[in-house]
Order: sequence, then structure tokens, then C-alpha cells
Amino acid sequence: MSNPTLANLSTETRRFPAPAAFSAQANVTAEDWAKADADSIAFWADAATRLDWAEPWHTTHSWQPVTEGPDGALTVPKAEWFAGGKLNVAVNCVDRHVASGNGDKIALHFEGEPGDRRSISYAELLREVSKAANALTELGVGAGDRVVIYLPVIPETIIATLAVARLGAIHSLVFGGFSADALRFRVEDTQAKLLITTDGQYRRGTAVAVKDNADAAVAGVDSIEHVLVVRRTGDEIPPVAWTPGRDVWWHDTVGTASDEHEAEAFDAETPLFIIYTSGTTGKPKGLVHTSGGYLTQASWSHWAIFDAKPDDVHWCTADLAWVTAHSYEIYGPLSNGLTQVIYEGTPNTPHTARHFEIIERYGVTTYYTAPTLIRTLMTWFPDGVPAAYDLSSIRLLGTVGEAINPEAWVWFHTHIGRGITPIVDTWWQSETGAAVMAPVPGVSTLKPGSANRALPGLSTLIVDDEGNPVPFGEGGYLVVDRPGPALARTVWGNPERYRDSYWARFWKQGYFFSGDGAKWDADGDIWVLGRVDDVINVSGHRLSTIEIESSLVAHPAVGEAGVVGVADALTGQAIAAYVVPSARSVGAEAEHPDYWVELGRELTERLRAHVATEIGPIAKPRNVIVVPDLPKTRSGKIMRRLLGDISDARPLGDVTSLQDDTVPGRIEEIVRASR
Repeated sequence: MSNPTLANLSTETRRFPAPAAFSAQANVTAEDWAKADADSIAFWADAATRLDWAEPWHTTHSWQPVTEGPDGALTVPKAEWFAGGKLNVAVNCVDRHVASGNGDKIALHFEGEPGDRRSISYAELLREVSKAANALTELGVGAGDRVVIYLPVIPETIIATLAVARLGAIHSLVFGGFSADALRFRVEDTQAKLLITTDGQYRRGTAVAVKDNADAAVAGVDSIEHVLVVRRTGDEIPPVAWTPGRDVWWHDTVGTASDEHEAEAFDAETPLFIIYTSGTTGKPKGLVHTSGGYLTQASWSHWAIFDAKPDDVHWCTADLAWVTAHSYEIYGPLSNGLTQVIYEGTPNTPHTARHFEIIERYGVTTYYTAPTLIRTLMTWFPDGVPAAYDLSSIRLLGTVGEAINPEAWVWFHTHIGRGITPIVDTWWQSETGAAVMAPVPGVSTLKPGSANRALPGLSTLIVDDEGNPVPFGEGGYLVVDRPGPALARTVWGNPERYRDSYWARFWKQGYFFSGDGAKWDADGDIWVLGRVDDVINVSGHRLSTIEIESSLVAHPAVGEAGVVGVADALTGQAIAAYVVPSARSVGAEAEHPDYWVELGRELTERLRAHVATEIGPIAKPRNVIVVPDLPKTRSGKIMRRLLGDISDARPLGDVTSLQDDTVPGRIEEIVRASR
């Protein structure tokens, strides 16, 4: 193409073939792609038989695409999977493992931030989920009702989630650190009947009150009948406010309920949960995922991508409110009967090796985390894992959240994976419900920074503005031309927004538009380049932030990088690079903006020259700003929009989804000091 949708700036040549020993025992082989390509519907029907169905389905899949009506308006698409089939999601995650004789197997190892621990067997989990289901029934929750769960990563979060699913109700998990306004939006949008929350939670070594936020969120919301409160921090925070008749303690209700509950089976298309997009641009969208299709793909993809074995100890480090955790920390691992770890706190509380300590303690075999954390670990441990920690139990690594920089990938492989462990770099979204692209560990040749290709039963393309596939070696828009059964069915209460957001752009081709840009390499493998909204247009060249960031992270002086486009009178847009140094002072001088301004002066020309050499002069940053941290969402994504606001001196938008909401203010001080 003479004017490619996205310029292809960089080339990564390192290759890591699947280890022979891993391939010999892998769950998925190259034959699975051939089988799925021959008949993808039959492939998913076979995958669904891995679950227990109370009643079989009569139609595996039906699809009504977007069409143009007589008035020119576009119709809303409609998908169904496993129509007529009935199942209970919680039964598939808990009961059936107990019934098959695995009741004594540990389902969850819980590690609290303060150091408290609890291991829960499948039999115990069944009892707790049954008690919670009975308690929720007493509180008036039934099939189709919405329950908002505003909890940290504790066992009660998983117990409550499964109890809601067991009743055929619909859950919506909200990160426990979200503001009252963010929570209120979700409560009002779902018209939730019940809110489940805590008195408080632990954050970075401190007990923080939560109930006040919950009270503010539900004040005056007519749909809320009860607020169910888990006692987590107790006397470490002031006594919580209490509304008699509305508020009830978990230990007074769930704790005293019967531990026997007869589960009902529900139609496969029964909504299971509503998960909200972050809302960084516009109002958050409540994506609706259904029971049979979602669980089929979440369960199969977990088994396939993570090569799940009966003796695995799986750790997905995501907060339970994110879709990553829904699929690969709740429903995927539990439906496959695995043991897993859940950890409540931050990775540096009380010390930076906390994750290594947890991996060693529980013998974690599969470790699935975000590139953000990997880059942070690189800055904490540039020479690798301290000898005091034994991570030899790990046999598989995974990444999720956004594309991983090649240098971070290599550090992860070398130091956490001992140079031998495969890494599955997964691409998917809240909308897709489960992974769409990822290397399959026993088959794929790994390429640092590439999600390789679509999994069996699925298909992705890279297209131009007209929806035509671009040639290998070029970039464009990433679309899903063959979605799986876990794809969100609609936006809660707004099906037209679902159509307009994901289907309208390429409706004639029938493509689901991901909103991401990507490029093919010469082999046809895919490299995700980030959100199309983050593309920088410099003198007509459309450049990906991910490639420039990866080039910066490859420099030994840089630990992390966030790149944005800023206004420029000559070129339209110019590149501003915010970088976190790989080595820096943590003393008192680092609290002053001038320290970071001086670091920036030292590094600017070196980094500009490095980028020009690595990927070309067009990609040289105009500005290099050295900062102590980058604004990141709690799911690990860099919030580049805020960096752009700071660069162009615009008011900051919503920061409620940030991991640390003090970071933008510190960056603003540094930028002001540098002007």
C-alpha cells in the first residue's frame, strides 16, 4: 500500500521454538487448527462437551448479521450458541469436581496482603457457595436479578460470584478501589438489587475504609434492597455506618445459612455477567456475557493456552473485577478443576519480591501477569530473581493487558522462565470474553512481542480503511472475522451502542472491529500495536505508540515508557515520550521535580538517537520527559490519554480507574518545572 493505515516501524528477529519436552505432553497440537478450520461450529460443539449439561442443545450456533434496512438504518446483530441447552455454571466449576471424587483437592490458596492465609478445598468451596446461594435467596435474589460485587481479591469474592451464577442471577464485579461515583454508575445502570461489599480492605500495607464509598454509591438508588458486608478489616478501621433493614453482615447471613443447595439449570443464553469497559473515553459500556457460550470458550481456552494439567497451581495476578480474572482466575481454572492462588495485595507490599515469595510458597506452575508488572520487576531486579527465591516450579508463563515490549518479554523468559519456559502472550478484550490470539505453548514458535495468530476455532484479520486485508509486512485495523461463543452479546440496555461500537464500521464484511491496530509479519503472525486512538500522525505517517515504546524500553537506561502524540504546528503531531528510568534514586532528592528534569536533560539526546537508529528518524521523540511512574489502570494498561492531556496542558479527564491517582499530579509538576 502506498499509504498504509499503520506504518510498520520495527522488526524483531529472535525466535524461540516450542521445547520438545513440552510439545510431547501438550494438550493442543497442530491438528487442532486443521480440525477447527474444517468446521469451526463442530469444533465448538465438541469443546462444549467438556462441560456438564443438564439438557443438550438443539442448535449449536445461529447468527443474524448487521443488515441495512429500507430506511438505511443498520440492524442490530444477534448471536446464539447452544440454543436449547441448559446448564449451571457454578455446578460446572465446583459440584462436578466434588462428585467425581476431587472434593479434597485445593481449589484456592488465598494470600492476604497482611500475610493471612487460607486454603479452600473443592468440597469446602461447594459448601460455602451453597451457603451464599441460600443467603442470597433469603435476601430476595433470584434468576435474572443483578448483583454488584464491590470486593477486593479475597475468597468471599469468588464465593459470591459463584453463588450469583448458581442462582441464574447476573453479577457485575467492580474493582474495590473505584470511587463512589464509578460504583454508583454501575449500580444504577444495572438496576442492581443487591450490593456486596466490605467494611474495609488492605492497600499497600494500610487498612482503608470501603463501606462509606458503598453507602454513597447506593444512596437514593431505589433498586437496591440490601447491602451485604464482609468483615475484612474489622477493628483496624473506625466502625462503619449502618442502615438497619438494608445492611446485613456476611457472617450473620451467609455464615448461618444451610450448606446444602439444589442448583437449577438455566438456558445457555442466560446472561451470566455484565462487565464494564474502563470508560476512559465516554460512558462505560456494560458488556453482557452469557452462560453456555462464555463458559465453553473460557474453559477450553484456559485448558488449551495454559496447557492445564491436574497438578497445576495456576496464578493469574489480575484483580477479580477484570475480565482477565473472570476467565482465567474464576471460570476457566475452576471449570477445569485446578488449584490456584489468589493474592489480595500489591506486588511490593511489604517488599518488592512478594510475588517471588508467593510463587515459591505455593509451588506455582503457571504465572499469568501484565506487561506493566514485568517492566516494573525489570526495574526492581535488573539482574534477575534473587538467589533466595526458588521459582523452579514454574513451567509456563503468560502475559495479558497490552502488547509486551520485546525486551520485557526476553527478561521475563530469561529470569522468571529460566530461559526454557514458554510464554503465552494473549490478545483479547472484555468484549471477546476469552483469548482470541495467543501462541499455543506446545506448537508455536514464540516471537517476543507477538500474539502469533488466532486460536483454533477463531480467526482475525488486519484490514485497511475499506475493510480489505493488508499485505503481510504492513499494518492496519485488527478485526475478528470469526468470533467464538464467548463474544459479548450486547451492551446492557443499549443494543444500538453495541452495533455502533463494534460492528458498524465493517458491517458489510461482517467483521467485529476490535479498536486495535496491528501488523502482519512476513510469516503472517500478528503484532498488536495498541488502540487506534493512540496512533500518532507525524507528517502523514501513522505511527504506533507500542513500537516506539518498545524501542525506548530496549535502551538499558529505560525501565518503562509511555508515548503520546502532542500538538505540533509544523508536523500536525509530534511525539512525546514519558520514560521511567531503569535505575534511579529513591531518596529525598527524588521527591523534587528538578531531579527528574535533570535526568531528562541527561537522557534526551541519547534516547532520541537510539530511537532514530532502532526504527527511523521519523519516530524520534520531540520531547523526552523522565518521570518516577506512569499512569496505569488497575488492569495494567498505560493510560496514554492522561499523558497527552498533561503534554497539551488540558484538564485531566477521569482518573478513577488508575492504580495510583497521585501519579498524574507528580508528572504535571515535572512537566511544569521543565518548561
